[in-house]
Amino acid sequence: MFSKWKKKTNESKIIEIFSPVTGESLSLTQVPDEAFAGGHMGRGVAIEPTIGKLIAPFNGTVAHIIKSNHAIMLEHPSGLQFLFHIGVNTVSLKGEGFISHVTIGDKVEAGQVLIEFDIERIKSEGYPVITPIIVTNADDVTTNLELFSGPVQAGSTVILKAVLKS
Repeated sequence: MFSKWKKKTNESKIIEIFSPVTGESLSLTQVPDEAFAGGHMGRGVAIEPTIGKLIAPFNGTVAHIIKSNHAIMLEHPSGLQFLFHIGVNTVSLKGEGFISHVTIGDKVEAGQVLIEFDIERIKSEGYPVITPIIVTNADDVTTNLELFSGPVQAGSTVILKAVLKS
């Protein structure tokens, strides 16, 4: 008897991630902090925000939020993990100018406001407001990460495409 062979396909799953903030997407090398610029925190992009709202760019789970509300980690259903870090050295502000609307473990929906931040206050305190968007586990779960630069609109402009490992 002949058995039917099912041809196995190696189709890659591609995940598109929208910008979590409105502004200008730039290379991480533009971030005035070697931990981000040198790729030591992971691969990704940086956004110079023009509006002080960080939204969920996908449906996911809040994996961690820094006590001073300047940074948050979200997990995508695919397993991709993201760090959104508002500004550079903004931990020094001790939460002043940041309002978090979520807590660890929350399930969030795309477009939901995660953190509001006061751009002018951050700048007036002498801190850059450039916001790194890092895929913290890219090497573990992706075969390719395509990054985009240019003007971005929160929730509607793709800033990266990740090709997941099979």
